[in-house]
Amino acid sequence: MGILIGGLFGLALRKPLSVPAQVFFRAVLGVATVFFGLRLVWLGVNGTFFAGLKQLLIAALAVTLGFWIGRLLHLQKLSNRLGRFAGNLIAVAQSGAPSNIGGGFIACTILFCAAPLGLLGAVTDGLPAGGGPTGFFWLLAVKAVMDGLAMTGFVKMFSWPSALSAFPVVIFLGFITFACRLYAVPFLAAHGLVDPVNAAAGLIACAIALMIFEVRRVELANFLPGLAVAPLLAWLLK
Repeated sequence: MGILIGGLFGLALRKPLSVPAQVFFRAVLGVATVFFGLRLVWLGVNGTFFAGLKQLLIAALAVTLGFWIGRLLHLQKLSNRLGRFAGNLIAVAQSGAPSNIGGGFIACTILFCAAPLGLLGAVTDGLPAGGGPTGFFWLLAVKAVMDGLAMTGFVKMFSWPSALSAFPVVIFLGFITFACRLYAVPFLAAHGLVDPVNAAAGLIACAIALMIFEVRRVELANFLPGLAVAPLLAWLLK
C-alpha cells in the first residue's frame, strides 16, 4: 500500500521532495526503527532481572554468530549484486536514456524485496509478540513508509508502471509471513522459543537504524541468520 500511495503522490508532485524534507523523513524513520526495534527487544525479554539479562545476552550472541554465518554464506555480497543490478537500471534512467518501463519495474521490485528491514518485518509479523496472538507489524509499517517515499522519485524516472512493483513485494513478503505462521510458530511456541527470535530481530532493527541515520555502513544482510541462531542458542542454554 505504501508503494502505491507513494507512486500516486510522486505523480502529483511537480518537483521531487526537497533536501530538508528528505532529511526530516530520514530522521523520523530512523527514530521509528530504533523505537520499534527496542520495543521488540522488550517484548522478547521477560521474567526476572537475571532471566531477562540472560535472554538479552543470548539475543546479542545470536546476532553476532548470525553475522559470521552470513559472512560465510556471502549474503551481503549477494545483496550487493542485486543492488548493483538495480542501481544500473536507475543510472540508465537518470542519464536521460529512453524510459525503460520493464527495467523500472524490475529495479523497484529488487530493491523493495531485498531490503533487510522488509525481510525482518515479514518474519516478526508472522510471529506472536508479547504473549499475544498477533504479530509485530510495526517494522513492516516503517518499511512501507520508506518504500512510499522512495517511489515518489522512482515514478518520475520510470513512469507509473514502476509502482506496480507493490504486487510482487506484497506476495514475496506475505509468503514469508504466512510461512512463519504456518510452519515456524507451532514448533517455536511449543518449545518456548518465539521470544528469542523477536529479541534478536529487535537488535538487528537497531543496526538497520545506523544505515538510515548514515552513521556507518553495516552489512545488514549478514545479520539475518541470527533469527535462526537465536532459538537454537536459547534451546541449548536452557
